[in-house]
Amino acid sequence: MCKCTRIQHIRSALRRTYSSSRQLPRAVRGMPDRVGSAAYKYQQVTSTGHTVLARHGFTLIHTPILEYSSVYERTLGASSDIVGKELYKFLDSSQQWMTMRPEGTAGVARAVISNKLDERLPLKLFYSGPMFRHERPQKGRLRQFEQLGIEMFGVVHPAADVECIEVGWEFLSTLAIDGKLELNINTLGDAQSRSRYRDSLREYFSEHQRLLSEDSQRRLESNPLRILDSKNEGDMKIALGAPSYTEYLSPQSVEHYGFVRSGLDTLKIPYVENKRLVALKPPYWLAEDTTD
Repeated sequence: MCKCTRIQHIRSALRRTYSSSRQLPRAVRGMPDRVGSAAYKYQQVTSTGHTVLARHGFTLIHTPILEYSSVYERTLGASSDIVGKELYKFLDSSQQWMTMRPEGTAGVARAVISNKLDERLPLKLFYSGPMFRHERPQKGRLRQFEQLGIEMFGVVHPAADVECIEVGWEFLSTLAIDGKLELNINTLGDAQSRSRYRDSLREYFSEHQRLLSEDSQRRLESNPLRILDSKNEGDMKIALGAPSYTEYLSPQSVEHYGFVRSGLDTLKIPYVENKRLVALKPPYWLAEDTTD
């Protein structure tokens, strides 16, 4: 049977199975097909990213779509939105909890340890592929989405931050993107600085607790930094009066941030300092920041 005949056979079988067009098989909500020009655009974006990252000495790594659930729950935090609401999680036949990967960092870190790559640091790795989150599909958000990311292990110098920003800027500048690119930067400093700033924010937002949204009230204890990123209009108005992070940075953090800005200036990469910019996904190794 030739391929054309097989397709016709499948089509006929589907029509017999589904009595009306409304019952025809369709893609899972939030997981669209990529056909025609969309498929070629995806290929162009991915190949451009691979080329730029390889040029900067990053090595490709592939991790499984399925991981043991503990890989994400221990690193992202049990109270995070991702773990609490968005994981595609199920028990397999051996009664092990499995999760379809919602992001790339935790799986790459697990792979580095599992394959003893941490014995030959430093490492510069990059990955790309589908991620899965069970959230409400809307513009700009899908339940299956592709992510291209980089990870650096064993490098603590601020030059690593500069390089990460440089490759991101080069990648986006290489793509044919409509409109002007704008790079926003910020720092929340080291663990000591973040702890002091978090305490200050908790005290400030506690004074306005009854006016905060339900999500922000929940985040008040787990991680008040996330309130700064709230898209709720009421939360945004309250956040305008929140303390500035600059008052809580340690001398080491000030020096680190200064090096990053100086490095971007040297590379002639334009940037805007945005004091309200918050990292949505803290580094996995910062245990005190792995809550929502």
